[in-house]
Amino acid sequence: MRRLVIAVVGPSDISEGDSLFEHAVVVGRAVAQHGAILSCGGLGGVMAAAARGARQFSSQADVVGFLPGSDANEADENVSIPIPTEMGEMRNWLVVRSAHGVISIGGSWGTLSEVALAVRHGLPVVSINGWAVSTYDGISPPGVHEESNPANAVSLLCALVARSAAE
Repeated sequence: MRRLVIAVVGPSDISEGDSLFEHAVVVGRAVAQHGAILSCGGLGGVMAAAARGARQFSSQADVVGFLPGSDANEADENVSIPIPTEMGEMRNWLVVRSAHGVISIGGSWGTLSEVALAVRHGLPVVSINGWAVSTYDGISPPGVHEESNPANAVSLLCALVARSAAE
């Protein structure tokens, strides 16, 4: 059986001390505790925080970073598998499509694009203090869930992925 891959997405412009940064550290740790591979954009902010959390749990945690540029050295130090794409923001598609589900933390335009891609491809999304996604008539798309507790968000996503795989 293949290992679970969880994409963690969110703004790159947050830093240590910000509550979203701390949430991302907890999410990364929980992803590693579940034995999953963490997929992200490989740079700063939420990406770096989640990578840090995963590697704090286990120095052997697999953290894949799809980098927008061509230099693997641009990756956060906790990204164990940097993948330079030379695709700029189009690498968001790779982050999402590499995963079985997405944890979205906070909101930026890039984060919104990743949530939209996940919804479009039928992947479950659990949002922590992030975008409220709905259609023009106020209906939330299936598969998008809100959870304020970061560790619970990962557990919920794992359950959603398992349920989806069983169907």
